[in-house]
Amino acid sequence: MPTPHNSAEKGQFAKTVLMPGDPLRAKFIAETFLENPVLVNNVRGVQGYTGTWKGKPVSVMASIGIYSYELFTEYDVENIIRIGSAGAYQPELKLFDVILADAAYSDSSFAREQCGNTSDTIKPSAELNEKIKKAAANLGMKITEGLIHSSDVFYREKNVTYLPKVMNELHCLAVEMESFALFSNANVLGKNAACLLTVSDSFVSPEITTAEQRQTAFTDMMKIALDAAIAD
Repeated sequence: MPTPHNSAEKGQFAKTVLMPGDPLRAKFIAETFLENPVLVNNVRGVQGYTGTWKGKPVSVMASIGIYSYELFTEYDVENIIRIGSAGAYQPELKLFDVILADAAYSDSSFAREQCGNTSDTIKPSAELNEKIKKAAANLGMKITEGLIHSSDVFYREKNVTYLPKVMNELHCLAVEMESFALFSNANVLGKNAACLLTVSDSFVSPEITTAEQRQTAFTDMMKIALDAAIAD
């Protein structure tokens, strides 16, 4: 049954959904990689598509927080793989490098307010991460695995000091904005979630990708996620 945020009917989403933050990236993935993609949701312009990849059903849909919860609870989705962009914290990470989160650190209140979880670190599904690592190895693509910083804040005032902790004390690889909420939803509901990221910019160098590159050029991450989505 449709929700206030999703017009799809039950059964129109595959068991595994890839979730970028950008609706245009979802559209690009569906039109570029999926066979016979069907638009199953466009409420608020948050496109959701279902098609097949190598003959097996896969869905792709933008956004994370509300939508991942509804996919898990209302549409019988079992696995969600976030495929997002991130700002590198460590100098060894370069533009277009792919990161796999083995945990998400955050000072967000999301988990505490949602379910009473006061931990500042939440882990993804170990099983789903293994499928992602195997898919990357089979494709001959390098991924860097480690802790990521999942932040609610994009623009911070100059008097707020946070980088020494996340970069030097915690050794977070990069920062993004969605995985902590996704992992919390999955843990609460007994589902599987993972987070793949592509480096789009850096806190330790002036490199940065364009908006078009963030939409269409993160293809290594997309291919890894697609193969992981159909892995047994």
